[in-house]
This record gives sequence, structure tokens and C-alpha cells, in this order.
Amino acid sequence: MATMLSQKLVEAQEANDTVRDFMRRFEIGKLLSSCRAQKTKGFSVVELFAYLVCCMFSPISTYMSMRVGSYREAFSKNTLYRFCGSAEINWHKFVRLLSEKIIRGFIRPATSERRIEYFIFDDTPFAKSGKKTELVSKFFNHVTMKYERGFRILTLLWSDEYSSIPIDFCPLSSGRDELLTCPAKKCDGRSLAGRIRKQARQKAPDVLLGMLKDAIKAGHKANYVLFDSWFATPKGITAIKKELSLDVLAMLKKSAKVFYEYQEKQIDLKRIYAMNRKRPGRSKYLLSVEANLIQKEKGQIVSRIPVRIVFVRNRAKRKDWIALISTDMDISEEEIIRRYGVRWNIEVYFKTCKQHLKLLRESNSPSFDAFTCHLAIVCVRYMILAVNQRAASDDRTLGELFWLMTAEAAEISFTKTLALILEALLDTVREFFAVSDEQMQAFTHSFLAKLPQHLRSALGISQPPVAA
Repeated sequence: MATMLSQKLVEAQEANDTVRDFMRRFEIGKLLSSCRAQKTKGFSVVELFAYLVCCMFSPISTYMSMRVGSYREAFSKNTLYRFCGSAEINWHKFVRLLSEKIIRGFIRPATSERRIEYFIFDDTPFAKSGKKTELVSKFFNHVTMKYERGFRILTLLWSDEYSSIPIDFCPLSSGRDELLTCPAKKCDGRSLAGRIRKQARQKAPDVLLGMLKDAIKAGHKANYVLFDSWFATPKGITAIKKELSLDVLAMLKKSAKVFYEYQEKQIDLKRIYAMNRKRPGRSKYLLSVEANLIQKEKGQIVSRIPVRIVFVRNRAKRKDWIALISTDMDISEEEIIRRYGVRWNIEVYFKTCKQHLKLLRESNSPSFDAFTCHLAIVCVRYMILAVNQRAASDDRTLGELFWLMTAEAAEISFTKTLALILEALLDTVREFFAVSDEQMQAFTHSFLAKLPQHLRSALGISQPPVAA
């Protein structure tokens, strides 16, 4: 038992050291100060912030650790509560600045300039009860297909297909007063507290556009914006393309109220699909058409942008189909499907945060400010994991020495990799068993003859070798 406890203490200390190294590397203290997280006396905000981030490694909450006597920090729980519930700290700005610093200073310099980057949007349900919890409202959970009380956490994620970094978040409440369990506390609408509460009650497509503008203002950039059908409105897609000059890859709703300009007619998605002949066989997509996405106001078309719509067979229902839209007309249908698949990274983000980073289990305060702080802390925890995962498995993050000595590392082809493995195997057999050349040749012929045909083809062997 003593050995087990000692091992846990060592692992906890190593984890805490990792967090503090991360904070020093990316100058968390300066970022917190720029976001108005300051104290005139008492414990430093960096010390309080480090403790909150490290709580992800604790099996019990701060409250329970105080109850059982395992709490060893010098500051009291009231100090923590005041810090988390502060309405002066701009946590949204902090997450945007920290994520931009990680991407610009750590990830992007070690990757090719040709690598495609993405902004990914999605929301996840956050069930939260309590009659005194600010802005908790009734919403429809599309996963359980039931009405629940809580928030929908709208999240903006950056990805280069390998790493993912959260950029911003917004807990969405209902804009209808009758669906609110508890209204927001009264505060000046011009203050930070007033602005984040107002944002929480806006419609998701409007919040999405605002989050994109804030991210770009903070220095973020990407090639595409990805989201699913819940956010794919003509107004939103047009605004992203025209105002922000970003291309959109999204899934479309099968709505009879949304029309596209196709063959000089204004028709909906289902009719476009029915009008055209589908590709035969096991093609990656069923149909691809070029059309205009139109936006109407008072019955009149106010804007139109050319788009490509790709119809793909629904894997869950073989007789059904889904439609993807791309405002980039220069990429192929296969690339549209592949690049839209990167949107799955945000589902991995949500699952990781819920299962391992205490997204659902740590926030019990009725304050909306404290809840905002909790979401920011979870984002930072994921950033730490992403940075360490990249550093541990990607040799291209070795620092300045790598940047000076080599350019983007070329990917080793499958054939070359297989040849290297085979060569290492044969050298090991020769070294350990001291076989003669004749025995080695017979072993090689026998080994290659037992390989599957596709592996022999990859090595350039058309027929199974005949033993000498």
C-alpha cells in the first residue's frame, strides 16, 4: 500500500510539474494580467490558476479534500471562489490569446506552410439544474431526443488535422424568457459581465459569426470553417464567405424552406437530388452539382455565391443520403468529403473534456461568471494535453535546432517503410542466430513466399520467390 501511495504522489508531482512548465513556457502570468486577472495583495493569480488547472489530476473535489483533511494549499476556499466568480476577468480573451500563442509559436513553425488549417464549430449539451443558477434554460438535446435544463456549450476549435486547440467558447442559453429557470443578475450592459450574458442569449449562428471575428482579431487564421447542419444557414455561410473571406465546408439541412439557384430555378435540396442521375457502383459520392447559394430579404435575392453541393450516401442508412456544401470551387469532391471529415476532431475534444478533464463534474456554482471561468480552465487543460502530445510524438517540435537544420520532414512512403522493417528483421536474424549466407537466403525466400500478395506487390515482387 505504501508503494502504491508513493507512486501516486510521484505521478501527481510529475503532472503538476508539467502544468507549471507549460505556464512558464507560454507566459500565463502576462496573459492573465492582460485580461484583468490581477490582485493587489494576497496570493498571486498565477498560483490560484495553477491550482485550478491541476485539479484535473485530483480524484476528489476541493470541497471534499477540505472535508477529509487532505487539502494542503495555503489559500482558503473563499479565495478560490472569489477568483473564479470575478466578473472582471475576461476569460474569453484569455483563451483566444493563449491558443494563438501556442499555434503561432509552437505548432505552426514546425509544420509546412502548405498544411491546411481549419476552424471547427459545434456545440455540446451541458445539463445543469438549480433554481438559482444563472441563465439555465430548457433546451432540446438532439442526442437523447429529450428536453433538458442547462446550456449548450458552443465551441470554436482550431485544427491542422494533427493537433486541435480550443480558441473560444460560449454557453448558450435561451433567448425566450419563458424557458429560463433563473434570469441573469442585473448588470451594466456595457460591462464585460453584461456582454457575456447578452451573448449567451443570442442565436447560435450570430454567436458563431461573432466568435470568428474575435478569433481573427486575436491573430488566428485558417483556410476553412467547418460545421454541421445546425449552423448551415444561407445568411451565415454568405457572411463568412463575403465578410471574412473564409471558405465554408458544411453539412446541409434537408429543408423545404431553403432554396438554391440551380438551372435557372430556385429549388430545394431534395428536388436537386431527384432531378439528377446518380453515379453507379460504389462511388465515394452519389452526385455533385454546381449551384448558387442565395440569401433573401423580404422575398428578394440580396446576394448569391457559387457553391458545390456533394451528395454522399449515409452510412447509417444505406438508402438515405447527406449533402455537403463547399464555397471553394477549386477542390474535388473527394477533397470536400475528406476535409469535412476533420470536423470529427471537435467530437473527440468534447469526449476528452467530459471523460477526463472534468467538464461536467467540477462546476457547482450558480454564478455565470464562475461557470465561464470553469469552461476556460477546461480549455487550458486540453491545450496542455495537446502540446504535450505533439511534443511527445512529433519529432518536428525539437526547437530551433530542427528549424535551422531541416525543412518540413517528408513523409516516408508505405513501400519504403515496409522495406526498412524487412531489412531490420533480416539483419536481426543474421546477428542473433549467426546463420550462413545460404541459410539466410533460404529464410528470406521462405519469408517472402508467406507474405500476402498486396505486400509482395508493394515490395515489387510479382511472384512468390522459389527457394534455391
